[in-house]
Amino acid sequence: MSAYAGYSKPAYGAQGGDDSGGFFAGNGGGSQSSQNGGTKSYQDESLRPVTIKQILEAEEAFSGADFKIDNATITQITFVGQVRSVNPQPTNITFKIDDGTGQIEVKKWIDVDKQDEASGGGGDYELDSHVRVWGRLKSFSNKRHVGAHVIRAVTDFDEVNYHLLEATYVHLFYTKGPLGQQQQNGHGANSAGGDGMFVDGGNANGGGAAAAADSKLAGCSAQARQMFKFINDAPGMNEGVHLNVIATGTGLSSRDVLKASDELLGLGVIYPTVDDETWAILEY
Repeated sequence: MSAYAGYSKPAYGAQGGDDSGGFFAGNGGGSQSSQNGGTKSYQDESLRPVTIKQILEAEEAFSGADFKIDNATITQITFVGQVRSVNPQPTNITFKIDDGTGQIEVKKWIDVDKQDEASGGGGDYELDSHVRVWGRLKSFSNKRHVGAHVIRAVTDFDEVNYHLLEATYVHLFYTKGPLGQQQQNGHGANSAGGDGMFVDGGNANGGGAAAAADSKLAGCSAQARQMFKFINDAPGMNEGVHLNVIATGTGLSSRDVLKASDELLGLGVIYPTVDDETWAILEY
């Protein structure tokens, strides 16, 4: 398990030693040799869960400098998203990955010694399927991409929700402090002045999820907007609102509710809770 300053992270979906997450808030006690002969602590090589929006907005003081997110240096990163395109090349396979907060290119380089084995690697992932990526953020000619060490298909959709929760926790750890400190200071996810992990802007004075999602909902169907408003206005629905309740309350058919849910899930403004037919608003 990895320790988040008192918060224990379960090794969700870990198979064959591959942990789905990987943020380590250690004391930097260990170290390893770097290529230039110096030393680098293991903490400097920690694996951080992020959203693509965080990747695109990572700070780079100057060309070639270490990237920083929440004023913390990042080295290796992991994120979950959907495959939007696959472009095989002689030396690499370039994927375009979308997680609802943005899109970024991911390059998986082909090992020449295993070229026959890797030649069909791009065909292993269907368009719009979910994958998890481990790699490093790189910049070339002012364009960012992720150099992937591993790309793995996501077979359990719970991993998508788990990743977003883990990325949120780590973001709050760096911006608000450890969990106990957050509670003492009365800080929550909505007090970060726009949070910045999922959408641009946001209303830090209590505009709520509806205000944060207005721009995304502008291009939605009338049914999707109606469904979002119903869920957002539903009182006391801590575990979300079920399809049947939405259909009854809005007058929409079950098929229309399912179509609307696909739109809203694609925009990242709602998420499934207790089952695939119960949804709640994703607070920003």
